[in-house]
Order: sequence, then structure tokens, then C-alpha cells
Amino acid sequence: MRRWNGWGDDTVNMDLPAGAKSFLENELGTSQGPEDLSLENAIANVPASKLPDHRLVSKDPLERLRHSVGQSLGDFIAIRSGKIPTYPDGVAYPTTDEDVRELLKYASQVGANVIPYGGGTSVVGHLSALPGDKPTLTIDMGHMNKLLHIDEEGCLAEFQAGIRGPDLEAALKAKGFTLGHFPQSFEYSTLGGWVVTRSAGQQSLKYGRIERLFVGGVMETPVGSLKLPNLPASAAGPDLREFVMGSEGRLGIVTKVTIKITPIAEEEKFYTAFFPGAEQGMAAIKEIAQNSVPLSMMRLSLPEETVSQLKMAGDSKTIALLEKWLNFRGVDDNKCMLLYGVTGSKKHVSAALSEAQAMIKKHRGVLVGTKAGEHWVKNRFRSPYLRNSLWEEGYAVDTVETATTWDRVPATAEAVETAFRNGLKDIGENVFAYTHLSHVYPHGSSIYTTYLFRIGNTPEETKRRWEVLKKAASEAIVKNGGTISHQHGVGVDHRPYLEAEKTPLGMEMIRTLSNTLDPEKIMNKDKLI
Repeated sequence: MRRWNGWGDDTVNMDLPAGAKSFLENELGTSQGPEDLSLENAIANVPASKLPDHRLVSKDPLERLRHSVGQSLGDFIAIRSGKIPTYPDGVAYPTTDEDVRELLKYASQVGANVIPYGGGTSVVGHLSALPGDKPTLTIDMGHMNKLLHIDEEGCLAEFQAGIRGPDLEAALKAKGFTLGHFPQSFEYSTLGGWVVTRSAGQQSLKYGRIERLFVGGVMETPVGSLKLPNLPASAAGPDLREFVMGSEGRLGIVTKVTIKITPIAEEEKFYTAFFPGAEQGMAAIKEIAQNSVPLSMMRLSLPEETVSQLKMAGDSKTIALLEKWLNFRGVDDNKCMLLYGVTGSKKHVSAALSEAQAMIKKHRGVLVGTKAGEHWVKNRFRSPYLRNSLWEEGYAVDTVETATTWDRVPATAEAVETAFRNGLKDIGENVFAYTHLSHVYPHGSSIYTTYLFRIGNTPEETKRRWEVLKKAASEAIVKNGGTISHQHGVGVDHRPYLEAEKTPLGMEMIRTLSNTLDPEKIMNKDKLI
């Protein structure tokens, strides 16, 4: 069963690698895990519902607790400590578009705010109920999870929007296809959630972000159904799909999605290389991207992340031999690790690999084979489980991400890490931060930074530390011209920084569209805008 107060399946635990605790104690100091609230006491905290009865709505306290937060660090602190400010008053599980329309009508009639709920994996506050007298209805799309139609000739598939990643891929695999969209939240996030947050999968270099894969579908709004036809191209005015993508539940609820699918590749391999420093690594991945070398993914760990990954890998003897060999090849203290994948026919894989590796060597990269790549593939959806393990040891972990042009990437990455490292100096606390570039484009790259800090003596102090750090990093991103979100969306947490990217006029355009489709302002209010 899924954890009620953390990430993932409650039967799955990911222990800290050997040496990880001593590494963290050296970087941050010793710490101790908090006493978390029990499930029994957490349920007792859920207040009475303010919603009238409806055949599709559950007012069960446990269901409302489970739907009260997402997966941001702020959400994690709130549910672990029992400091959830507001709960949804009911949770509905529609199975058809008609059910969704009925629920939107019901919400309007009873004056309820509506929160669309996909897989519950939001890390920016999409799922928080608003305080106040108005009740909140959460509409969980998890029962709308069917494959509706597959067009093998046209490489298209239509699904209900609530289908989760593993179920979607299993349905396509049975027909010999894949979507190829693998965000880290893949095990729990949904197709509809990917669309409305403009999600990026780990192999977007080959398959594209969700906007390249989203062909059409249906969105139910408070004023009617918006149907998006599955056309290969159109010059008939603005593309309405662009309004739906990134809408974050403010305009309506996506119920059906048609996507581009790809035949399953004949071969897929993941390799590793090391560079003497960040300058050489960035130059290599930029050249590969600008020459359109058909890799399926690249992930360049900058020096701090490379060091932390090697120190916490667990296999100390193998790592020692690797580092000795890399030192012999001129790759030492400032080394950067590149993970890169290639997917396609055997002929395609061979040609792409040859071209990419020639560019890697050109920039003094040292090739080290597939062992680390195979380990990454095996565990790529398991790293979020470390949040649970770290918390129990007294450490909090979170991430921020952005994207910017190549000329700004080094300075932006440095500014974000510096913001974290200096963020808690006033109280004498260290923050450990490290970065990788994981989605690479011809004109720029994403920047993904992870940071860890000791939890406070109280939940309020832990939350304060998180808010200080999040604000400092977000301000550094905006100051350096980066997007406030490359792949996580806006929600509540990023909303204060959106206007810097969209401009005041752009924000007014978004508000006008929201008011058109949701004149009573019931849809995921105060998220995004």
C-alpha cells in the first residue's frame, strides 16, 4: 500500500548506502530523527466535513488525510508532524467524463473549491486546500485509467487521463509500443498530470517532453467540454493544446489524452564517462546537442554531485580502483560524471554511440563503460525513497530546478548552490548542495540542484529553514534569468516568481483565460495564478 506520510510503497525501503551517514555528519553535523505523528493521531486531527452528501464523494477521514498534501518538502513536514493547515472536505473518484461534469456542477451548487488530483506527486503545492469557510472537493482521477483506443498505423493512443506511468507503459508494451516518458515520479504520476504540468521525462532527448507527445484530448471545464482534435498539424489560429498544457487544474480537468507512441526499440544502453571538470563536460554535452547526435538522454553531474555519488555509492573498493584509474588519466578532484543513453535499432545505436563518444573524447572525457549506467536504470525511480530514510536520520532533502541558455548555465548553477550554502549561516547551520544538468537542448540546459540540511528541533523550525532556502534559491534563479520551473510546474511555491518570466501582460492573459473557463473561480484557486 502507498505510504500515507512519505514517498512510495510502504513495503519498499531504501537504506542509506554504506558511508552515507558519516558523509552527511561530516558535511552537516550529527542529527536525530524526529518523533513523527502516528496514523491514528493524524486521522483524529481531520475535522468534520463541510460538504453535503453526494453519491461520488467520500468524506472518510483517512481518504481526506491522504489527499491533503502532495510531495513537496513543505507537504512532507506538515503530514509527518500533523501540522496540516487545511484538509479537503471530500474526495471524489469519477470513472467517466459524465461523472466529472456532474462533480463540477455539484461543486458550483454547494460553493466548493475544486482540486484536481492525479498521482499526488506534486512538489510545488498544487494539492493544498485553501483556508476559509468554503469547502474543498478533491477530484481524484485514479479510477479513470483505461486505454481507450490505439492506432498502430498512425502511432497514436488514447487513454483516460488518470492512468499512471507503469500501467500506461504496460498497455503500450503489449502492443509493441512505448510513450518513452519517464519522470522520476513515473511510478505514481499520471498522464493528465504530466500534461497540465508540462512534464519532462528522463529520456526526453529522444522522445521529447510531454508537449511533443500530447496530440489532443478532452478537458472538462465549469462552462463546458473543450475537445482538442488529433490533427498532425494545423495553421488554424492559436493551438489550444498550449492553453491546456501547464494549466495546473486552473482551467478544468483533463479527462482524455491522445499521445504519440513509438515502437519499442531494438536496443537500449546506458554508458558513463568522466571529465576533468565542469567546463569540459558542458562543452561536450553542448556539442552533442547542437549536432543533434541521437542519444536518448544525457545527465552531467557537476563536481559536488559527482563526489557525493561516488562517496555514497557503497562499493568502496570498486570506487577506489575507479578513482585511481581516473587520476592516472588526468581526471581528479574536480571531475564530472556523464551518464548518457542511446536507444534504437542496433545500427542506430552503434552510429550514435560512435559519434557521441568521439565528441566526449574530444573534450578530454574518459569512457568507463556501462556498469554505472545499468545501476542507474535499475534504481532510477527509487531515489525518492531516500527522503524517508534521510528524515529518519534527522536530515531533510529537497530539490529545485530551472533551465537557461548556455551562456548563463555556469553562473546560474553556481548562484543557486551558493544561495543554499549561505542560506542558514545566520543560525550556524551548513547546507550541502549539488547539481546536475539532465535535460539538454541546443541553446541551453536544465539545472537540477539537490540540497540537504539538518531538521530543526520543531516542525515549525524545519519548515522555516526550508522556506528560507527555497526563497533564496528561487530569487537566485530569477536574478540569473532562468525559468522558475523547467519540469515541476508552478503551484503555490513558485507562484511569486512567475511574473518575472511571463510579464504583467502575460499574467493578465492567463487570468483572462481562467476567468473565461472558470467564471466562479472554483478550479484549483490560488495555484499558478
